[in-house]
Parts: sequence; C-alpha cells; structure tokens
Amino acid sequence: MAAYLNRTVSLMAGDGPGIRSTLAPGDVRNHDTSPLQIFVRAKKKINDIFVEIEDYVKDSVEYMKDASQEMEVIPPEEAKEVESYVQKVKGIRDVLTRDHMKVAFFGRTSNGKSTVINSMLREKILPSGIGHTTNCFLQVEGSENGESYLMTEDSSEKQNVKSVGQLAHALCKEKLSESQLVRIFWPKEKCLLLRDDVVFVDSPGIDVSPNLDEWIDRHCLDADVFVLVANAESTLMVTEKNFFHKVSLRLSKPNIFILNNRWDASASEPEYLDQQRNEQSEVRAQHMERAVDFLVNELKVTSREEASERIFFVAAKEVLNARLHEQKGLPAHTGAIAEGFQTRYFEFQDFERKFEECISKSAVKTKFDQHSQRGKLIASETRAIMDGIYERALKKKAEKALCKKEVGNRLNYTEQQLLIITQEMKDKIHQMVEDVEQRVSKALSEEIRRLSVLVDEFSLPFHPEPLVLNVYKRELHAHVETGLGSNLRARLSTALALNIEASQREMTDRMASLLPKDTKQVSLSVLPRREPFEILYRLNCDNLCADFQEELEFRFSWGITSLIQRFSGKNANRICLLNYKEKPGDMLTPTESMDSSLAFSHVKNADWSIPSKIALASIGSQGTMGGMLVAGFMMKTIGWRVIAVTGAIYGLLYLYERLTWTNKAKERTFKEQYVAHATKKLRLIVDLTSANCSHQVQQELSGTFARLCHLVDESTSEMDARMKALEKEVKLLDEAANKAKVLRNKANYLSKELEMFDDCYLKIRD
Repeated sequence: MAAYLNRTVSLMAGDGPGIRSTLAPGDVRNHDTSPLQIFVRAKKKINDIFVEIEDYVKDSVEYMKDASQEMEVIPPEEAKEVESYVQKVKGIRDVLTRDHMKVAFFGRTSNGKSTVINSMLREKILPSGIGHTTNCFLQVEGSENGESYLMTEDSSEKQNVKSVGQLAHALCKEKLSESQLVRIFWPKEKCLLLRDDVVFVDSPGIDVSPNLDEWIDRHCLDADVFVLVANAESTLMVTEKNFFHKVSLRLSKPNIFILNNRWDASASEPEYLDQQRNEQSEVRAQHMERAVDFLVNELKVTSREEASERIFFVAAKEVLNARLHEQKGLPAHTGAIAEGFQTRYFEFQDFERKFEECISKSAVKTKFDQHSQRGKLIASETRAIMDGIYERALKKKAEKALCKKEVGNRLNYTEQQLLIITQEMKDKIHQMVEDVEQRVSKALSEEIRRLSVLVDEFSLPFHPEPLVLNVYKRELHAHVETGLGSNLRARLSTALALNIEASQREMTDRMASLLPKDTKQVSLSVLPRREPFEILYRLNCDNLCADFQEELEFRFSWGITSLIQRFSGKNANRICLLNYKEKPGDMLTPTESMDSSLAFSHVKNADWSIPSKIALASIGSQGTMGGMLVAGFMMKTIGWRVIAVTGAIYGLLYLYERLTWTNKAKERTFKEQYVAHATKKLRLIVDLTSANCSHQVQQELSGTFARLCHLVDESTSEMDARMKALEKEVKLLDEAANKAKVLRNKANYLSKELEMFDDCYLKIRD
C-alpha cells in the first residue's frame, strides 16, 4: 500500500513518464530514453560483433586450409573444429536476427488481456468483448515493410489483418485450435513498442483448456515477461496460480507482472465517496497481499520489495479509449469516465515504464547472455588454436632455419674441402704419373738388355726357307712382345696396382667424408665396379721390327774382307770420334758404326802410303788379281814356308767354319741379328711406352676422381636445392606464424568486444 501511495504521489506531482505522456498526446514516452532502446542497441551491437566473428572464423578456416596444404603445423582435428564454428556462428546470427522482446499475456476468460495489449499498442488490433473472445494464440509483431497483414501457423499466405476478428474470435464458425498461433504484422511506425522489437502474445483464457503444458512448451519458453491479467473484482484463482506454477517449473524465475484489471469498478458514487474509498483501500491491500504472497512465497520468483513493483491496479478499457481520443487530438478524459481516472491512467503508464525496464533487462540477459558466452567460447577456443599454430610455426621455423644454417655450413665446407682435395689429388696424380713413367722406363731398359735371353728361349723350329722364315719371324715377334709384357707385368703390375688402389681408396675416403651420412653408402655403392687395374704396355713388336732383314749367307770370320771390315770399322769409329770431337752433343748411330762403306768414307782423308792403298784396293776387290798381289807381297816379305803353314791353318779354319755353318748356326746368327735390330728399335720406344703407361695411370686415377667429384657435385646440388626449399619453408612458416598471430590478436579483440558488451549491457543490468 505504501509503494502504491508513493508511486501515486510521484505521478500526481509530475515525476515520471506519465506526466510527459499527458503533455505529449500520441506518444507516451521519449523514444530515445526508452529502456527498450537498450535492447535495440544491444541487439545491434552484438549483431555487429557476430558479423566480425563470422568474418574472423571464415578467415581462420581459409588460412588453415592454405597453411595445412603447405606445411604441417595444423592438425586436421583443429582444422575441422574451426570449420565447424562457421555453421555455429551462422546459426547464432540467424537467431540474433529473429531475437525480440517477447511478452506473453495470460489470464482467465474476459479478464481483458486483449484490451491491455490494445491499450499498449494504442490501436484496437485484437478482438475484444464480453465473454470468451480470443480463441487461439495471437502474436503481434512489427512489420518491416510497413504492411499490415496476418499469417496462420500452417500457411505462408498473407491475409488481411481485419480477418483476425473472425479467425481468432471464439464465436467464429471456423474455429482454430487453442494452441495454434496467428501472427499479426503491424507497421512499426505506428507503434513505438513494435519498433523496439517488442512482440506481444495474447492467449485464450487459461480456464477454457486443459492443454496448459502444450501452451507453455510452444509459446512460453522463449518469453521474457509474463503478464497475468486478473480481474480486480475477484481474487487470484487456483487456475491462474496453477498455470504459473507450471511455468515456474519450466523456466527459472520467470518475470511476472500482475495487472488487476477493471479497477475502475471500484470507483465510488459521489454520495458514498468516503466510504467507498476506505473499502477500495482495503480491497487493494488485500489483492496486493495475496499477489505478493503468490510471487514471493508460492512461486519464489522475486523478493517482497520487488514484488510490490510488479503489481498494478488498472482499467485497460479506460486507457484504450483515452489513447484513441489522444490520437484524434481530443483530451484523454473525453467522455464519461469514472472517478479516479487520472490516477488509474498514471498507474497504467507506470506499469508500462516498469514493464519496459523489466522486459529490456530480461530480454538482454536471456537473449544475449548465452550468445555472448558462446561467442567468447568460440573466440577463446579459436585463439587457443591460433596460439598453438603460432607456437608450432615459430618452433618449426626455428628448426628449419637451424637446418638451413647447417646445410649452408655443410655446403660451404664441402666446396672448400673439394677445392683443397682437388689440388692435393692433382699433385698426387702428377707424382704417381712421374713415378710410373720412371719405373716403366727403367724396367723396359733392363728388359731390353736381357732381350737375348728372351730370344734364346724361343724354340720354334728354324729353317732358312723364306716362307718358313716369315712364319718364324712373326712368331718370334709375338714371343718377344708377350715375353716383354709378362716380364714388365711381373716387375711392375703388382706394385703399381697396389699404389693405384691405395690412391683410389684414399680418394674415396677423402671424398666420402664430404658426402652426407645418409647418402654416403648409397652414393658409393652406385660407383661403377671395375676390374683390378692393369697397365697395357702395347709394345707391338710386329710393326716395330717389320723392317728387319736377316743376313744368312756364309761369311768366313777370318776372311780378308771380314778382317778389313773389322779393322776399318775400329779405325772408322776412332776417326769418327776424332772428327766429331768438336761436336760433343752429336753421337754416331749404330748403323754408322756397322756400315763399312760409311767407315771407308770417314777414313778417305787418312795418311796412307801408296802401296798400302793399292793393297787395300786389291784386297777389297776379292778377285784373283788381288790374291796374287797379296801372295807375291807376302812371299817376298816372310817366305813361302810360313805362308804355307799359315795357309794350311787358314784353310783348316775355313773348312771348319764352312762345315759348322748349319741351320743351328744360321738360327743363332739370325737371333743375334734380330736381338741387335730389336734392341735398337725398342730403345727408340722406351720413352713412348713409359709415357703411354703413365697416361693410363693418369686416366685411371683421374676417372676415379672425376666420378667421386660427380657424386660430391650431386650432393652439393642437393644441398643447394635443400637450402632453397628450406628458405621457402622458413618464409612460409614466418608468414603462417604472422597470420596466426594476427588471428590470435583478432580473437583477443573479439573477446574484449564481447566483454565490453557484457559490461555495458549485461552486468550493469544485474
């Protein structure tokens, strides 16, 4: 009662929206300061935030798709989780778009529920009258396009709004089910409440149907405020209480207003004014006490102090008529009105103000708190995922950068060592080549000096017949070539092969140290396997001695011609040496030392007596005249006996040599001539053969080193390619980390936006 008196005094004094309403016909409140605008602004703000969240989630999904294809820092389950947020955010946005402040009016039949709604809407939209009027649920909401129409629950066809009086009226022949819903769309510009996203739901009387549970499930679970329209001429009924007990079981502390309608019936006649006022106060106090007890003790939805602010005594029909007059430009009290109208009118306005505050507070809390929490959860989980991606990307970037540095260092080391090893191997190969050349030259010279032994070992039957002799020479060429090759291999090949193998092993070990450990064995295993290296000497005696011409005619070794040739040969050599003393750099060839005609040409300037020249000329002619001259000269000088004895001995020697001139002697002479000729020819190719052998060694070692260098080059190429790939990966990881950091910070920003929304619209409303 005290709260009512204070409220009435305040309204009568001009404090509150009621006075402004009477002073501004057609608009009972200042729209800019309306509590409902809090919901409107909150709805716009949270919609804007979720637009950002939706864009953020889409950017995150796109980023994770790109990043997961290029690098392995995003687990598939995280990508799927973020992708699932797209539909979640879209669903929240769809719900936010449809969210509005919903107030549901309930009460017994003919308590004036429809009249109260019409009074608040300032239009006679819903059917009203005596008895059971509303047959089904009627939902009044704002129309976006300024049209007025209605739609039934089972149809999307727009119908004329005037037909609501027929469809929803209980006396209509085409009755709808009590739980069915008819949606009435009314232009927002005609009603500020509809403009502020308020939706009114009118219901049939709760005393005409037992389907209360179905009503609650279909139409009440999303209501922000419940208005119980009671009849002030009676007290609260069990039916009304039971309905709200059911509501309280399904909803946690529902916001309930109790309107004691038709309070104008308590107005007194002038002659009984004082008595009626006392009775009115007592009835009001009784209704107030029972209503407070119902809200506080039975439903336990509010405190006693707040309960007194949720109970009002109004006359909705009076208010509706007054507002219809105001819209026509007439005073609100036009027509026959009961005493105390202004007080009841002010109290209805006070109900509207408290209702607006309550529904705005409740709707913001119930509609947006859950969405805000889900938005913060999505932002928090996405931030955690992005933070994990950021950390993994940085870690992997550091690993790749370290790997790139190691590969770079390895590449530089390999290139430097390759230059050093190349120079060392070049010097080593050069030394080996010189050593091989010297060894082969020395060994071949020694084998040439022992050539007579090798020729003596040749045992093919000998015959001076030209055809047989040609075959004999070919076989001898092959024997000499084979024997020299075998001897050289026996003397050199093993040592040279060991040296070459040791050098190749050293090359392989040195170069293998430059190969990566994981590819070393594989790389070395692909080197072509070769037979043990063996030097080919290529003497080719057949071509070398092709100009050999044997001399197998019998020549008496003590013949005059032979003696003169021997004598002239020695003197010729001596004279040649004297004549060439002035040329120390020139040497006589073996052919010059053996050619008698050349010897005679060298001694033509010698100081000989005339008889000696005649004797020499006679001897050299090998004719009868020569012999006679020599015989006569000798007889005069030493006597015939000495000559006879000497001639007999000489003849015996001749006979002996002539008898011993057999095929064996011819073979021996042939071999001596062949040895002399082959020795001369082989000495000419000593340098060539040694150079050829050293060249083979050089090719073998250079080939091995070249193959090893190729392996190292392949390794360096792989390292270079690896460096480029790692550089690209580092760049991609850096970009991924930066993008993840940006998205993480965006999640922080969105979380702060939602926290600011909570501070601005949710926490201050508690």
